Amino acid sequence: MNPGLIAVIVLAVLIIAVVIKSIKIVPQKTEAIVERLGKYRATLGAGFHFLFPFLDKVSYEFSLKEEAMDTLPQSCITSDNVGVVVDGLIFIQVQDSKAAAYGIENYRFAASQLAQTALRSCIGKLALDKTFEERETINAQVVEAIDDAAASWGVKVLRYEIKDITPPESVKAAMETQMIAERQKRADIARSEGEKQAIINKAEAAKRDEVLKSEGERERLMNEAMGKAEAITMVADATAKALHTVGEAMDRPGGYNAASLRIAEKYVEAFEKLAKESTTLILPSSAGDVASMVGTAMSAFDKLKK
Repeated sequence: MNPGLIAVIVLAVLIIAVVIKSIKIVPQKTEAIVERLGKYRATLGAGFHFLFPFLDKVSYEFSLKEEAMDTLPQSCITSDNVGVVVDGLIFIQVQDSKAAAYGIENYRFAASQLAQTALRSCIGKLALDKTFEERETINAQVVEAIDDAAASWGVKVLRYEIKDITPPESVKAAMETQMIAERQKRADIARSEGEKQAIINKAEAAKRDEVLKSEGERERLMNEAMGKAEAITMVADATAKALHTVGEAMDRPGGYNAASLRIAEKYVEAFEKLAKESTTLILPSSAGDVASMVGTAMSAFDKLKK
């Protein structure tokens, strides 16, 4: 084979290799740190870039996407001296590639360790019961502690989430017993409140029933009284009309004789009724003198009239 041809082929391969080495394509949401002779030169964003052969080198590449890191389970001591194991998840995002490359050796490891340290500090300020209730507060405090330190790393801590809090088995058993007792207590209170309300309802119903009965009795008595009053008024009106009629009749010609005859009839009817109702009859000494009896009655009537 011709040595000249071999040299041309080798030269062509070297040129192609240099061209390929000089081209850099950066994907979307990614940044690349370029160094020239070991010194920072530029930060390349997404797209096509040309590097100076043998002088420029891509030393770091960082994804700008949000990244979730699982932190190792961490043993913590609460303020009431109870040991718990806390497992968490941290979400971070690179916002300054240059600071992430030169600000710290490994920002992931640093953020994870700092999260564990901040978590122990937060748990140590709370009692065991509060650690379950104050998860949001703990998460916020951990984020604040990491974010302050990570600002110089070009990293933003977006959030921290506690996945699980595991107390010792003895504490779990005690908490379960307490939970059962608390549920029983609430059930007893609810049952007693129900019985109390039932008694109150029955008393209210009885009271309402008595009130309705008394109101009904009062209405009945009022109606009876009104009926009796109306009856008495009607009898009195009728008697007054009768007396008025009798008076007018006696003032007419022959009225006096008619009244005398009527009194005599009533006198005889009275003795007849007594004779029918009883076997023993007591008669006045002047029982046979009807005229005398009528005269006495008329005389009394004349006196009342005057």
